[in-house]
Amino acid sequence: MSHEAMFVTSLRNRINAMNVLWERAVSDLSLEQVNHHERDGVLPMAFSFSHYIKAQDQSVSRVFLAENPLWETGGWRDKVGVTVDVLGREETVEEMQHLRFGDLDAWRAYQSAVIARTKGALETITAERLAEVLMPQLPPNMQNIFCAIVIGPGAPLRRLEVLECFVYQHGLRHMGEIEHGRALVGLQGMTS
Repeated sequence: MSHEAMFVTSLRNRINAMNVLWERAVSDLSLEQVNHHERDGVLPMAFSFSHYIKAQDQSVSRVFLAENPLWETGGWRDKVGVTVDVLGREETVEEMQHLRFGDLDAWRAYQSAVIARTKGALETITAERLAEVLMPQLPPNMQNIFCAIVIGPGAPLRRLEVLECFVYQHGLRHMGEIEHGRALVGLQGMTS
């Protein structure tokens, strides 16, 4: 196996494994637990699920499939009954702490659809496709995000960084919030 093929396989496996954790994390939650709001300044798990899975949906749908996100095309906002329907990247904690789900089964169906779409898209990636430049550098409003630190100042954004930063690393970072949130409502974490 070439180094490039080994890297692509590793990236695919890492993202698929991380998505297993997201599926497990939502599987035993109740609506009350996912919406639990510990106190002002602390986001409910509903925020972390919504923020991250919608970001994965956007990243994979737009960048790898040239399609609109499932959230938009499937009418999931109304099905899930989400109270705050923004991604939450530029909004404040004070705004986003009010995000709640109305229908957790609908959320589970949406999340499963996003993960299935991602898995399918991952089967098509190649090292050459990952090397394709999407923009010569991140725009000014994205210079403070984690991906800007990863790629460095003035560096191009490639398809690789979309998967590595906006899907994989982003998902792991928010999984930590989910594990902490699960502990706050009396459940166990997702890994040992």
